[in-house]
Amino acid sequence: MTSSETDRLLTDVTHSTTLQPSSVMRQASTWLVFILLALGAILVLYPLAVVLRASLTPADVLSNIGAMNTGWTLANYQEAWRQGNFLLAFANSTIVALAVTAFQIITSALAGYALARLSFRGRQAILLIVLATLVIPFQILVIPIFLVLKWGHLINTYWALILPTAANGFGIFLMRQYFQTIPVELEEAAALDGANRVQILWRIVLPLARPALVTLFLFAFIGEWNDLFKPLVFTTRPELRTVQLALAEFQEQFTNRWAVLMAAVIIATIPVVLLFLVSQRQFLRGMAATGLKN
Repeated sequence: MTSSETDRLLTDVTHSTTLQPSSVMRQASTWLVFILLALGAILVLYPLAVVLRASLTPADVLSNIGAMNTGWTLANYQEAWRQGNFLLAFANSTIVALAVTAFQIITSALAGYALARLSFRGRQAILLIVLATLVIPFQILVIPIFLVLKWGHLINTYWALILPTAANGFGIFLMRQYFQTIPVELEEAAALDGANRVQILWRIVLPLARPALVTLFLFAFIGEWNDLFKPLVFTTRPELRTVQLALAEFQEQFTNRWAVLMAAVIIATIPVVLLFLVSQRQFLRGMAATGLKN
């Protein structure tokens, strides 16, 4: 073996010994992250598993939440669906959630684009006002909103459930942040071709902002689907009951029948779970991209 080969061999051995501790540290950190994520998943999924198992337990067997014995049945779901009149509640919640989501997407896209691209006096002040609305609880505004709806004869209508949340500060800020990640050169090239602001927004910006739109859609739809406060305050007609209001009334009637109550909870949860599973890839892309630029 020549001296050059010996030097090369010593160099390789030196590099392997110096890289080994860092490789071990990387593997240890990877396993640590995996363990923490697994523990977090268990903490989140275990209560859902308990609810699902309780909903499939025969009602005459499950006398309390801690006594889930063997046995499986779907009779609890049939009884919960029939007793809770969830068909009407699902229709009302779907109408309200889709309407509010459509309004929020339109208002958030227009306002977010204006705050991200247009230069006008007071833009930063308007942005601060939009951000300030995020720290004001909706419950504080319920009395003036109720008076306005009453003045407009909108109490006990679908509009009473739609208009109070038709615009959302979080959606505006979300779309504004995502629009800032889109290169301005694309819009400038479209402007040189003769496109106006509306055409640029509709044909170029919004198609590129699909992940943010999906993220906003999920936040708005799930928030409205899970909302109990507005239907409880602004409506009294039984035909306007939403899913959460029906579930609250159902809980009062079936407090001691845990299996039927858990089945009702699963029924109310299935739509949003399916919606998230279908849109999760776009949702993650939207959340990952909204904080890239200030």
